[in-house]
Amino acid sequence: MKNSNGIPQLFLRIALGLGFILPVMDRIGLMGLPGSGKVAWGDWDHFIDYTNTLIPFASRSVANIFGLTATIAEVIIGICLIAGLKIKLAAIGAALITATFAVFMIFASGIGAPFQYPVFVFTGGALLLSTIDNFKWSLDSYINKPN
Repeated sequence: MKNSNGIPQLFLRIALGLGFILPVMDRIGLMGLPGSGKVAWGDWDHFIDYTNTLIPFASRSVANIFGLTATIAEVIIGICLIAGLKIKLAAIGAALITATFAVFMIFASGIGAPFQYPVFVFTGGALLLSTIDNFKWSLDSYINKPN
């Protein structure tokens, strides 16, 4: 039996990639206004307020640095996963960032918090993606194509 993971890995890459890109769009105001019911944050200030709840020991300026760092990482990871560039590295980064997020959620809001969102599903999916060796429909497969 031939094991073909082309469609499932592509679907997982796109789902994870969008799972990183869409929240970034929310926090910079591209998904709707704060309080509209369509968004979690709606702007940067509300996102940093939330970030500060996850790291209550940090000042607002430190929360801003953490938030900016996470946002940059999420944009890079999301784009790489969708485009299929450095997929294994992006998947490991995705697993690390979501696992870290889950830990902070647990300490700030309790054990149930990361289960109200698919945080562990993202971590598991990213870890699974990092174990695949051949990615069809990706820049990696195009770049690494034998001559």
